[in-house]
Amino acid sequence: MVRVFRHYIPTAFVLLGVIEALILILSVYLGVSLRFWGSETALNYDGGLFGKALLFSIVMLSAMTFMGLYQRHMREGVEGVLIRVAAGLALGLVLLSIVYYVFPSATLGRGEFALASFFALTCILAVRFVFVRYLDDDTGNRRILVLGVGSRAKVINDLLRRKTDQRGFTIVGYVKFPGEQVKVEQNVIPHDLTLLELSLKYQVDEIVVAIEDRRKSFPMHEIVDCRMSGVDVVDLLTFFERQTGKVMIDILNPSWLVFSDGFKYGVLRVYSKRAFDIVASLLLLLVSLPAILIAVIAIFLEDRGPILYRQVRVGENWKLFQVLKFRSMRVDAEGDGKAQWASKNDSRITRVGGIIRKLRVDELPQIINVLRGDMSFVGPRPERPVFVEQLSESIDYYSERHRVKPGITGWAQICYPYGDSEKDAYEKLQFDLYYVKNYSLFLDLVILFQTAGAVLWGKGGR
Repeated sequence: MVRVFRHYIPTAFVLLGVIEALILILSVYLGVSLRFWGSETALNYDGGLFGKALLFSIVMLSAMTFMGLYQRHMREGVEGVLIRVAAGLALGLVLLSIVYYVFPSATLGRGEFALASFFALTCILAVRFVFVRYLDDDTGNRRILVLGVGSRAKVINDLLRRKTDQRGFTIVGYVKFPGEQVKVEQNVIPHDLTLLELSLKYQVDEIVVAIEDRRKSFPMHEIVDCRMSGVDVVDLLTFFERQTGKVMIDILNPSWLVFSDGFKYGVLRVYSKRAFDIVASLLLLLVSLPAILIAVIAIFLEDRGPILYRQVRVGENWKLFQVLKFRSMRVDAEGDGKAQWASKNDSRITRVGGIIRKLRVDELPQIINVLRGDMSFVGPRPERPVFVEQLSESIDYYSERHRVKPGITGWAQICYPYGDSEKDAYEKLQFDLYYVKNYSLFLDLVILFQTAGAVLWGKGGR
């Protein structure tokens, strides 16, 4: 894993992104060279070829990101990934056409553009074919030795049981210590050698500490010996944070929150996020204005009811505010005055409401909340006070998600499907805590790109 601004990215995906960026840039050079083979035009290309090649690469990579091609837990096979690549490049061509229309000086000639697109498609399809095969192969994986065979160690097998969850690492075994009750069913290794000897024997790259009771059998000297010999050592919570992109509440302890890195909110960070919110909101408002106008007309024509829906939500530091949304339910949706979760196939949702929810258009009025400062563009989704009160009583650390401003979209929204129960709230809280802990503008951009992809693929709305 590579950590960029405290956000974990699989090394394989970083390498893939670099390779594909180079392919896209070189495709432009190759397209121009073949288009003007034997002439001096390619050497003196109008407007600077590198700038145009860089623009081509950035737009195409952005389109591929929209299509979810850089998500760590892609579950499609080779065919599914190749279809996404083709769709991503097609979207990139559309976006480039718009950019070329707005900025004519950045335009590539039709012949060069066609050749560059052909080379890019061919080469990236080939690279992706190899990459998907590589992901499903254990060659090159980090070899991990887990200390412990109890319930904490068993969590690894329980939560990372799918092949896609185990990409990038291979567990070589679980070391049993005296007094531990064995709950792991396979690969149990007796502690008959020192940890360093076991690491050398099994070619271990990293040790994950998952011992039940550290006070009785924690092998501090052996772990120090391994660490000083070049073997990485991490605790179980950090391992899960890295592999899953969430903070595991069921094994979380307050000392980890105190001593782990993250949860930093300096003045520069606060003001940079506010500037990002304003710019992103104004851009979204500009781009989505046609959708907003269509939604306003459609909602009014359907039942002549109110266009906007106002509801009290909990914001940063538990401050209450009124969130704005396009009304997607009947006017009497909560006629009895009781708050209800929105469920799948909810009968209260209108026909227009079903469409705008699926496309996330109902969230667009929250741009006003962001400009007012009630919300951020990216952050945990704001919840109603009654639900916050209930969930704070039943779920540990639930109130900690309100340390930052809520957002229109968030890490939990792109990592977990729409939730309508306490169990879903529990799962989403783990992603929210990851965001609160590791917030950066880089992570905000990652979330925005993946949100765009989720909307394009129709995921998450209800």
